[in-house]
Amino acid sequence: MLCQLTAAEARSQIAGGRLTSVDLVKACLDRIMETDEGIGAWAQVDAMGALEQAEQLDDIRRKGNALGALHGVPVGLKDIFDVKGLPTECGTPARKGNIAAADCAVAARLRDAGAVILGKTVTTEFAFLNPAHTSNPHNLAHTPGGSSSGSAAAVAAGHVPLAIGTQTNGSVIRPASFCGIFGYKPTRGMISRCGVLQTSVSLDQIGVFARSLEDAGMLSDALAGYDPRDPASFARPRPSAFSGVHAEPPVEPDFAWIDIPYHDRLSADAQEGFEEILEALGGRIERIQAPNSMADLVGHQQVVHEYEIARHLAEDFEKHWDVISPKLQAVIERGRQYSDKQYAESLSMVGGAENYFASFFLDYDAILAPSSAGEAPLKADGTGDPVFCTVWTVAGLPCVNLPLLSGATGLPIGVQLIGQAERDDRLMRTANWMINALGNADAGAV
Repeated sequence: MLCQLTAAEARSQIAGGRLTSVDLVKACLDRIMETDEGIGAWAQVDAMGALEQAEQLDDIRRKGNALGALHGVPVGLKDIFDVKGLPTECGTPARKGNIAAADCAVAARLRDAGAVILGKTVTTEFAFLNPAHTSNPHNLAHTPGGSSSGSAAAVAAGHVPLAIGTQTNGSVIRPASFCGIFGYKPTRGMISRCGVLQTSVSLDQIGVFARSLEDAGMLSDALAGYDPRDPASFARPRPSAFSGVHAEPPVEPDFAWIDIPYHDRLSADAQEGFEEILEALGGRIERIQAPNSMADLVGHQQVVHEYEIARHLAEDFEKHWDVISPKLQAVIERGRQYSDKQYAESLSMVGGAENYFASFFLDYDAILAPSSAGEAPLKADGTGDPVFCTVWTVAGLPCVNLPLLSGATGLPIGVQLIGQAERDDRLMRTANWMINALGNADAGAV
């Protein structure tokens, strides 16, 4: 099926004239029509616009002009990214009917790479706690995770080979784990957030979803670049994640497993799966007891996130309080109560996490960790616990989900690798080594 091609396969076939972007987009649209009524991954499908983009890109190829890194490949964007002419409704009635006047930086980079923007994927309310209606393609009674719910579900369901999300706590890695696909959050500042809903200027980061590690690296590289409008963006050369996937480690990599108190939240089947991985890695992995300050980061992340979202989106909350869910209202009320001193103290601890890991990776190629507590919970139980992503997100480290495990009911469970900041190439090289060492990962599409 065309809709099951990886992005790299599709791009190669399009470049070689064996496939047209129009045919690929039509296949994706057909797949959405067949399955999305039950899944609910899409907030807006721009079918006519996508086909027009595809026709233009096919014409460029036929003329022999230069082709982009993602030439003709359809992509979905979480509905907090501005795409000119399309709604950006952020999962809330407070933004209903809001049409973007210009492309965000990510959408502009996608167009430059020759991608086809297929539409906007469903997110939770203001990309935060309150679950969206989206279902997990592997079992519709279960959540796909949040807040990048639709992006993860769309890739897992075969709607698009690539999608884009954000992570302020665990909103890329956890949904990728629940949906059995590859999720990758590059180093903080690698990809510009300009034109994206800001919930936390200190914590918001861009990430990607794909059916292969190669695709994740290819998409991330296409999006990466310095943007002076984003305070987190850095003006330095960026490592190539795609090159890292295809590189051979000079020696077998070394891993760290950090025993953090919240590991007791792991399900029994997840614990069993990770013990098997630890045993398989043998002498390549070292178990380390976490410093107390690392566990404390969970609380500091909450203070920073809630303080900032209450202020960054103050106008929305003041004007539209009546349509804000009770769950989010409670969070905003709490965020308003934090003092400037509390916020400054927690922000300082966040900076301390970056400093701690600056020298950590002198001895290790990657940290091995859970991506989630286990299988995706039932939709009625929420979008899952993000705690297994908190520390690494706070520190701005690159993280990748590998779909290597499954649980007692057959739903996916991801394995997370975390790397050194701005050494994303090394992380992807290590991730590819692990996939090969433990047996090829099934990307989990249904």
